Amino acid sequence: MWPLLRGPLLGLLGLLLPWLLFMRLAHEVWEGDGLPGDQRLLVLLHAHGGPAQNAVAAWLSRAGGPVGASALAALGALGLLVARRYRALRFWGAAVVGAALLNLAAKLLLTRPRPALWAVQPPELSYSFPSGHAMAAAALAAALGWLLWPTRWRWVAVGLGATWALGMGWARMYLGVHYPSDVLAGWLGAVGWVSGLHLVLVGYKRARPLGIAFVPSSRRV
Repeated sequence: MWPLLRGPLLGLLGLLLPWLLFMRLAHEVWEGDGLPGDQRLLVLLHAHGGPAQNAVAAWLSRAGGPVGASALAALGALGLLVARRYRALRFWGAAVVGAALLNLAAKLLLTRPRPALWAVQPPELSYSFPSGHAMAAAALAAALGWLLWPTRWRWVAVGLGATWALGMGWARMYLGVHYPSDVLAGWLGAVGWVSGLHLVLVGYKRARPLGIAFVPSSRRV
């Protein structure tokens, strides 16, 4: 039974644990505190900066912004469309768009102001919690990881996706436009959303995996 139940159980764990932690962070922000070390970590990152870090953080911030993240999502969608992986394409679209909508809803609900420890150029005008850059990066990474999990490229996808999401979170904190709790909530919310979506779409149907497995064309979904 374990081979049959392993996927759904892991998906359930990936759904419940991130959302429980996300709700805990949201409660702390609602109470007006956030994480105890929110400001201290930002000050520490800023104090150990330099021209190289500035350039990398600025590039990551641009690449993971609305235009860059949309371009990456469109590139992935195009690849799935060309490969005729229509079921995977629906999952990919729902993962990316759903994460963006959840991020917007949380921002409007909690209305957390941005950090104001130093001047940021250009200024960020939207609310701070959760980080949209971190959530978009983690959603793309989680969706790619689930899609490539049936293949031998699974760990490459996980490694690259995690590196991208972690780098995006570091960049937003380094630039002083997000608190650590904003970034952590973005990661958790994205993983919870994408894992839950995968669990709903796949369920126990191991005969019809969602991932990009190398199967004959007659079995493509």
